[in-house]
Amino acid sequence: MLEIGGLTPLTTIDFPGRLAAVVFCQGCPWRCGYCQNAHLIPPSAEKAVPWVDVLAFLERRRGLLEGVVFSGGEPTLQAGLPEALRQVRDLGFATGLHTAGPYPERLAAVLPLLDWVGFDVKAKAQAYPTLTAGGPASGERAWESLRRVLASGVACEVRTTVHPDLLPEAELLSLASTLAEAGVTDYALQECVTGRCLDPALCRPSRSARVSATLAAALAGLFPRFTVRRES
Repeated sequence: MLEIGGLTPLTTIDFPGRLAAVVFCQGCPWRCGYCQNAHLIPPSAEKAVPWVDVLAFLERRRGLLEGVVFSGGEPTLQAGLPEALRQVRDLGFATGLHTAGPYPERLAAVLPLLDWVGFDVKAKAQAYPTLTAGGPASGERAWESLRRVLASGVACEVRTTVHPDLLPEAELLSLASTLAEAGVTDYALQECVTGRCLDPALCRPSRSARVSATLAAALAGLFPRFTVRRES
């Protein structure tokens, strides 16, 4: 069904309001320099977790867990995602998805199977080719995916990882204003853990990765729900 790079059996933070497991889907089409899960970028893993084992685990956790989050990597890279979501829902679990939106059509196809989306917005569209090494249209695809999520009515948190050498505060404020105008109501800034970036040059930022109180206050005024969290 899916190429699985890992499984977190219990989380209280990855699916708002629900006790959940996290299924880490192997493979990502992008190579973001600040990526914290570089081992999930290749399309296959040496120690892959068989999907049948994931289902067996979830069967045992019925009545104990409330939801399952598909994370990555990039889950929409895999053709088996829709059927995997159906099987999880058939077991009685709510479904969540962490995605950066590189495939708008694939994302649109699974939105009816989701209860919640955590959507990773990296920057404004024009900055994506540099940040993601994903080609000239990567930003347009990501923002089209965001528009589809917002139009779907599925509960969604938009989040941006903050690496100070890549997104200065002025650019973050401009990005947040654009997101608010687009209709985003839940927004989070994730402070990058710079000690384990994919790109070694980003492991020692020239400035602090901490979000300033001034920026946090400005962004809190743009969204009904706003938070700053440290990426783990």
